[in-house]
Amino acid sequence: MNPSSTRAPFPIPVVAAGPGSQIEEENLEYISMPQGMATYQSPILPEPEEMRGRDGALRVLRATEAALQAVVAGQTAAPVSLADLSEAELALVNQVLGEGEVAARVLPAPGLGEARIQESVFAGVWRVVQTEADGTVHDTIEVGDAPALLRAAARADALGSRPDLLSAPAGVMNAQPILAELEDQRQRFGLHAEAERARLPAHVVNLSLLPLSPEDIGFLDHVLGTGRVLILSRGYGNCRITNCQVPHTWRVIYYNSQDTVILNSVEVTELPEVACAAAEDLADSLERLTEVLAWVAQG
Repeated sequence: MNPSSTRAPFPIPVVAAGPGSQIEEENLEYISMPQGMATYQSPILPEPEEMRGRDGALRVLRATEAALQAVVAGQTAAPVSLADLSEAELALVNQVLGEGEVAARVLPAPGLGEARIQESVFAGVWRVVQTEADGTVHDTIEVGDAPALLRAAARADALGSRPDLLSAPAGVMNAQPILAELEDQRQRFGLHAEAERARLPAHVVNLSLLPLSPEDIGFLDHVLGTGRVLILSRGYGNCRITNCQVPHTWRVIYYNSQDTVILNSVEVTELPEVACAAAEDLADSLERLTEVLAWVAQG
């Protein structure tokens, strides 16, 4: 007797389940991710003999190197002023510093000035041009994870009162729990000393993954508000950062190369990490700037 003749049929058909084995009835469209990443590019330096007579620019660059050395060693460094440079010297400083991946603005307000900030090709070395309300301009180089003005302006924006999150209009469904969570995290964050806050991990609420109606988005914007600090990071795609008018709260939105939003989030932190230079970046910048100054000093 053939044993196979008494075997019952297998109840579940065996089919291939690997990649490409299933036929998709519809063409799926995926949001494209960022394709390029900004990397360090050495500045185009003048020939050493072109440096003659530009002692002011060399002095500023050496002061910047000293500031980097102090910050890498865990100390603070005062801003380096560019006020007394000639046009030729300032052009040389601009040429050496170049433009890095992070730029920022502090928008003007009644009685307050404004500022334009550009990171140089040396991460953690920032060009800060601040215009006071009376028109006085301060042009400086600041060294650190981020310019102090960004944190100061965000703190100033958070001093006013904001609408009550309980008074939500019709159509708001999920915004109130999110706002309550953010408020709880702000209270916890504020219990820490200022020196400790920079070391705390950010609390991130990913709005892209939540079911939010247009009314929810509008109510979130209404309660959180929009401050004066605007930061753009171009490290991997584009990241737009704005501070809210409540303490320690930032809107962080990532875009792909087609300017399509791929991540919309709210962060409770002192300053979002994507806008800051890491300690490793500062150490690398010190090494690179030292090499540049060795070339420039030949003149």
